[in-house]
Amino acid sequence: MKKIFYSILTVMLTLSVGCDDDKFLNRPPTSLLSDEQVWTDEGQVLSLIGNLYNRYYDIASVKDWAALAGFNEAFFSNAGSYGEFQNSGWGTGSWATWDYGYIRDINLFIEKCTAADKLNAEVKDRFLAEARFLRASYYFELVKRMGGVPLILEPLTYDFSGDPSYLRHPRAKESEIYDFIIKEAEEIKAKLPVNAGEKSRVTKAAVLAMQARAALYAGSIAKYGVNTPQVALTGGEVGIPATMATGYYTKALAAAKEIISGGAGAYALYTKKPDLSENFSSIFYDKANNSEVIFADDFKLKSGKVHGFTISNQPRYGAEEEEGGRINPSLNFVEAFEKLDNTFAPIPTVNGSGAPVYYNNQVDIFAGRDARLGGTVLLPGTSFKGRPVDIWAGFQLANGSIISGDDRGGQKTLPGKTVPEQVVGFDGPIDGFEFTAQSGFYIRKYLDPVVGSGQRGVQSEVWFVRYRYAEVLLNAAEAAFELGNPADAALYMNQVRARAGLVTPLTPSEITFDRIVHERRVELAFEGHYLYDMKRWRIAHLIMDGNAISASELSTDLGKATKRNTQPWGLWSYKIYDPGSANNGKWIYKVTKLSRVTGSDRFQLGNYYSYIADDIVNNNPKIVRNPNH
Repeated sequence: MKKIFYSILTVMLTLSVGCDDDKFLNRPPTSLLSDEQVWTDEGQVLSLIGNLYNRYYDIASVKDWAALAGFNEAFFSNAGSYGEFQNSGWGTGSWATWDYGYIRDINLFIEKCTAADKLNAEVKDRFLAEARFLRASYYFELVKRMGGVPLILEPLTYDFSGDPSYLRHPRAKESEIYDFIIKEAEEIKAKLPVNAGEKSRVTKAAVLAMQARAALYAGSIAKYGVNTPQVALTGGEVGIPATMATGYYTKALAAAKEIISGGAGAYALYTKKPDLSENFSSIFYDKANNSEVIFADDFKLKSGKVHGFTISNQPRYGAEEEEGGRINPSLNFVEAFEKLDNTFAPIPTVNGSGAPVYYNNQVDIFAGRDARLGGTVLLPGTSFKGRPVDIWAGFQLANGSIISGDDRGGQKTLPGKTVPEQVVGFDGPIDGFEFTAQSGFYIRKYLDPVVGSGQRGVQSEVWFVRYRYAEVLLNAAEAAFELGNPADAALYMNQVRARAGLVTPLTPSEITFDRIVHERRVELAFEGHYLYDMKRWRIAHLIMDGNAISASELSTDLGKATKRNTQPWGLWSYKIYDPGSANNGKWIYKVTKLSRVTGSDRFQLGNYYSYIADDIVNNNPKIVRNPNH
């Protein structure tokens, strides 16, 4: 054994003597690319920026169904989510983010790309503009959630001296973060392509859309922050002076108008389909020459980047794997859709004397309303993927009693009959039965109508729209209104409304704050805007005041911006069983409060800005806490 060992050692020593030590011991790794290899290759740099795109922070996303529907605009028909409706609100840490690792990676990209002198100048400018957009976008998410934050624009590096104090930065003012976002957009917009066909990579229009939204948010906080003086810090880290409102609104309107005028590409409202409800729902899944979408998180089948939003939320009955039904829009939300004569009215379940209204078809109760209702919500009596949506709660007999079932499509024998028959829909509603339409409705927006999208092995490639032309018009309308120009506000808003069948234009005198709030609620529903709109207008604590909603309160003040919305209610349809009566076989509806809804949401003043975690403050004593925490 010793002879073998000595022989091996002799061979190793001989080899080491006969080779170049430096070359042998310092060979470059084959699994890593050097800076020289990366920053001289356009394809490698594209892959780096692609990684930063994939880490983009969204308001919400189809990758997280619950993030798109909250705040009592819907009920979650999912037993694991019932707790959302059994508490009194949210912790102060809700919606927080503080990912300075992402910012550092973007700053590092900008530093190295700036120094990359072998890249084509035009290509390099685009890469740098994209990185600056992504950085500004994340700072936008930070300021919306946290208020002013440290503004770091270089990749900080620790020198291992034992003193990290030079890495500690105080929070910038909230206005300074918004100013940075707006300024960055202004500086990079000309370096990006004018290409309305590009949807998943940043264009000039995407930058302008971000600029308009950010400036609008800042203007709102400046104007309406005076209503909540408790939500401010003396150093300006939270709160924006009211004197700055006009300047921000002016910048928001200018950025929006640059898109509207065609200066960033040919964008327009999507109007490809004659059925106005189907046309509206198609915005979110039609990728073929979609003139409305400006910037989206895209997905593609068989690419590894797909999502299960349709699996989680489509009508369960007849679905590929009998899966779905989680987001159930509330009656609160459904009643927000106005009538085609521009008036607000409750869904007509009873007549003036309190007697039930009878309908020949389930869907008739929703007739004559804003077409966006049917494009956003799957209503009883409609279809999806060529299948009827089977939502009905049971039979009502002549004496007013109800015959229903405790399972989907349950059967019972009706009076005077001998053979059992279906007495409740295969899609419910059944109180407490998860994955069915417990509120009486399913969501329609973002569902994929392609057969197979409900299979786990397939999933969906429907994109998540981050910026679209209708929002740009509504941003312009709001900014114009706040600047004292209701005529322009009406011009922009009426375009969005006409697409939904509301063809009687609102006059300038009819454009009010209530109208601004309402229009955004119904047009941008389930797209992630609702929470941040309520926060920037400083009305969230009024809408969600912690008090229960009665049935009578539910249908009052429907067009009011601060109408309370603390609990989700439902609307259940029943089929009349009264042989010999003229109403036999017709439908009635009843307003319903679900038994799983036991809490009432309270939005606290401390929820306007999220809690900064203890470890962040401990590591950086220059960080001041947010108010009311």
